[in-house]
Amino acid sequence: MRGGYRPGAGRPFKTSEEEIEAAKNPKVATDILKNSKAAGLTPLEYMLNVMNDEDTSPERRDRMAIAAAPFMHSKPSDDGKMGKKEQKEMLAKERPEGGIWEGLLN
Repeated sequence: MRGGYRPGAGRPFKTSEEEIEAAKNPKVATDILKNSKAAGLTPLEYMLNVMNDEDTSPERRDRMAIAAAPFMHSKPSDDGKMGKKEQKEMLAKERPEGGIWEGLLN
């Protein structure tokens, strides 16, 4: 016999509220979400508060800085690399006028 229903097969259901919140906001760890809710802050505000607190251990401050970085800074560009759309636009602007196909293009 092949296929069909098998008890216990498949992805397990998420039941914890923390796991549901983490699924809604996957970039933020569940402990950060839990602690930020308890403090009445957004996760970003909580991470910045912990990061700037001098009494907190350096390892925890580093972790909060790493977690907050994507929310504060955009990704750097690809060092001048262009996408396909930009390349096509540039080639269209540089196209020589009066070629053999000019009559068909106008």
